[in-house]
Amino acid sequence: MTAVNIGMPRMGFFTDTSVCIGCKACEVACKEWNAIPSDGALDLTGESFDNTSELGANSWRHVAFIEKSVPSQDASAPDGVRWLMASDVCKHCTHAACLDVCPTGALFRTEFDTVVVQQDVCNGCGYCVSACPYGVIDQRKDDGRVFKCTMCYDRIGVGQEPACAKACPTKSIQFGELDDLRARAQERVDALHEQGLADARLYGDSPDDGVGGTGAFFLLMDEPETYGLPPDPVVCSRDLPQMWRQAAIAAGTLLAGLAATFLGRRGQRGE
Repeated sequence: MTAVNIGMPRMGFFTDTSVCIGCKACEVACKEWNAIPSDGALDLTGESFDNTSELGANSWRHVAFIEKSVPSQDASAPDGVRWLMASDVCKHCTHAACLDVCPTGALFRTEFDTVVVQQDVCNGCGYCVSACPYGVIDQRKDDGRVFKCTMCYDRIGVGQEPACAKACPTKSIQFGELDDLRARAQERVDALHEQGLADARLYGDSPDDGVGGTGAFFLLMDEPETYGLPPDPVVCSRDLPQMWRQAAIAAGTLLAGLAATFLGRRGQRGE
């Protein structure tokens, strides 16, 4: 389940939501480069200015618009509204459950430690959909195959940055070597804390979390739940090795018992 590094530095995304302006340039660039079909983006969802709603097979980047009520300091004045915006994406987990449960090898880990789906190998079983702790992977309704962010594998393989990061006008989405991004992210959090923004925090950067850290992590300005992110994600397949060991022990014990019974009966018959 661990990430496999074969000599290349691990690449990733750092998304600084404190400077996201909700322009959706990342969504447009992602769709254009990857030739992703329409996802009903012109529909009115009633969710503020969010017309995508969530990540899906046809939405590999999703810009959330979150309106959070701010109590007024004046009892005679109405409450205010605090805007939180964030561009969400596949997390490219270190311990990726989608990889563990895929029966065909359609999902694979690249030399950059990113996780990519090979659509021509996917059989549409959907196991990875339920395995993902972030609800990222989705099936297209026309043929059942799964699709998600590839971190523009075709671009980074030739030295270019992903389309979303290139299009972001405020550098809310940053791409690079993961270790460099983590150091940069911590400096940004420290700077925000010095400015009095105590709610600033990193999400997905710790190798000690339930997925072993992610290849796409975030600077959030509120609790993860506010952004629709699980506070303590856990890869569902993390206990598979222990489960298989226990199953093997149980099977061995059963076979040993059957063998003893069989030999005992033969002994009673004098064979």
